[in-house]
Amino acid sequence: MAPATQQPTPSETITIDASSESNNVTITGKIYTRVRLATKSDLPHIYQLFYQIHEYHNYTHLYKATESSLEGLLFKENPLPLFYGPSVLLLEVSPTPFNEPTNEGFKPVLTTFDLKFPVVEGQVEEFRSKYDDKSDAYIAGYAFFYANYSCFYDKPGFYFESLYFRESYRKLGMGKLLFGTVSSIAANNGFISVDGIIAVWNKKSYDFYINMGVEVFDEFRYGKLHGENLQKYADKNGEGSC
Repeated sequence: MAPATQQPTPSETITIDASSESNNVTITGKIYTRVRLATKSDLPHIYQLFYQIHEYHNYTHLYKATESSLEGLLFKENPLPLFYGPSVLLLEVSPTPFNEPTNEGFKPVLTTFDLKFPVVEGQVEEFRSKYDDKSDAYIAGYAFFYANYSCFYDKPGFYFESLYFRESYRKLGMGKLLFGTVSSIAANNGFISVDGIIAVWNKKSYDFYINMGVEVFDEFRYGKLHGENLQKYADKNGEGSC
């Protein structure tokens, strides 16, 4: 499913144009990737990526999050056990190999892709990783998921909320790596399933999830109570408040 995890010596065909004027890095030959759990230092990048997926779906008018509100959602002072609360995996790319990961709650996944065409990182400063002292690592995409529950099962599953890559990093096979990593976490930690919404209008996305082994249940429809319809149920006396 995912490319080999060997970290070879950088290819001689890699070229880098990191001048401040162009704000570009062009990678050819091989590209090195790291999938890791997001930290609080990633909040500016997460905020931008969440905005971009709203932009992709023409839903920017619905985007209400701020960096501060995302911090409260993703990085609580007393968090739930690992992967039970809202979790973000980030996929980083680099023209040079990543260091082997140290012992962490989630061990980052290192992978190498052979490129068939050049990849241009056009927002070097905006998406430069702040995770460690590696200065040539850039945030390419994310997966957002959290534990969910059902009366049909005696164990939790994952609700896979969204998967997104910036335009330069699409069609490279990285979606398989990122979704596969989430699925591996579920399978290795006793979660019963990975559930989510699949856009039937997006054939490429639909086919992607089918090819990853996802089963689609046509007899169920997605429903959502929100906005004014939800507020009709508000207890005006506050008796239903938590």
